[in-house]
Amino acid sequence: MLPPSDPDWMSELPEGLWDVPLTDLAIPGSHDAMSYCLDISSPLVQSEGYAFRTLDRLCCCFTRRFIYQWATTQDRKICEQLSMGIRYFDFRVAAKPNDTSCELYFAHMIYTHLTVMETMQIIALWLATHPKEVVILACSHFEGISDALHQLFISFLKQLFGSKLCPQMKSTPTLRSMWTSGQQVILSYDSDSAAGHPELWPGLPYWWANERTADGVVRYLECKKAQGRPEGFFVCGLNLTADRYYIVDNWNLSLRKLTFNNWQGLRSWLEQQTPGSGYKCLNIVAGDFVGSLPLCSLVVALNRKLLPQNRKK
Repeated sequence: MLPPSDPDWMSELPEGLWDVPLTDLAIPGSHDAMSYCLDISSPLVQSEGYAFRTLDRLCCCFTRRFIYQWATTQDRKICEQLSMGIRYFDFRVAAKPNDTSCELYFAHMIYTHLTVMETMQIIALWLATHPKEVVILACSHFEGISDALHQLFISFLKQLFGSKLCPQMKSTPTLRSMWTSGQQVILSYDSDSAAGHPELWPGLPYWWANERTADGVVRYLECKKAQGRPEGFFVCGLNLTADRYYIVDNWNLSLRKLTFNNWQGLRSWLEQQTPGSGYKCLNIVAGDFVGSLPLCSLVVALNRKLLPQNRKK
């Protein structure tokens, strides 16, 4: 059974939350959002290292099976993720080696079928039919991208989203302020090439546990919470990670199975959290397989704790 669709949850929040800074709301996110369309026949990304790329050339029938099983973090198309309620997207942007077409792709060990430009156009069309929904698009990594290609990509984004882009500002935007301005997109661009473009926000802190069990992820996140939340937008990664030794020893598993096997532990922790500006409060929560697990509904429900009648005294 699939989680319920919630395409307009922001506009349906109680009015008491319309003036809460977006950095204080609980916002569901998608980790490695485009990995549902990885191209199994594409080359490996250069950062995978010479030894692994050599093994892949010699034994691709062996390596590609594991790459696909463990690099795939999502199982729903981008428009489906939007309609299910995802409002933060982790986009790992890259250019293919020796590609002179200026096309950009998403990458997680290998590249995607869909290009970045196609995906951004899908998002723009979806936003046009949901004018009170706000998305946070976090573009990062940028492997193999020259400064000239950065500027071409930035120009494309600015032209595509236009007045829907919310520029950096001294005060954090709220739902009401963005609705009033007709803005729907907060575009994080984690590169020095963003300098001189006030429409682009800096990279967002992402709390990544690098653990393969729910207990490990929870311990890491509790440690980060004890150090205090960042001032602006930030992401709690509720996603698991397995190293290559574990993958080889557990060849019959996949990231999907690992995630589902640990879900109850992750869910129990998530349900106890609180959004807001407090020292240990959360903001964006990103996870894997958000189309099959009820992460969206659980994160959105946390916002009820911000209502005056529900706040702990």
